[in-house]
Amino acid sequence: MSDTDHDPDQYTIGQLAKAAGVGVETIRYYQRRDLLPVPEVATGFRTYPAKLVERIRFIKRAQELGFSLDEIANLLMLEDSNDKQAIRDVAQERLTQVQAKLTDLHRMEAMLTGLIQQCASSEQLAQCPIIQALASSKPTDGKACHS
Repeated sequence: MSDTDHDPDQYTIGQLAKAAGVGVETIRYYQRRDLLPVPEVATGFRTYPAKLVERIRFIKRAQELGFSLDEIANLLMLEDSNDKQAIRDVAQERLTQVQAKLTDLHRMEAMLTGLIQQCASSEQLAQCPIIQALASSKPTDGKACHS
């Protein structure tokens, strides 16, 4: 079957990969993870329904939002059951994780900003506060280090 004479509702694995913007190995990996079905062999080769393009795009978008493949599998299962509360719970848990990471990133940003400012204002011959803070076994809050 060539690209020009296929059923528009059915794809070969290569056509599916191209339409979804992923590699063939990605599709096979998703199949091994039970995120995509493995179709039966018909007429000598496997064909995939066109609707799987949207499912693959969903998986990729969910990954971009930080969902693990296990969480994505759970979302797909919940989508099939239309359990909106459970879907919201999974999304809320992910949001909580993102917020915790943001808190950590803001803390790191403040620490690095403080260290950079200390380094810029320290005496030329003094040890750089950045190096001093990184070499210290004590956590720093970004405030001036005293030696």
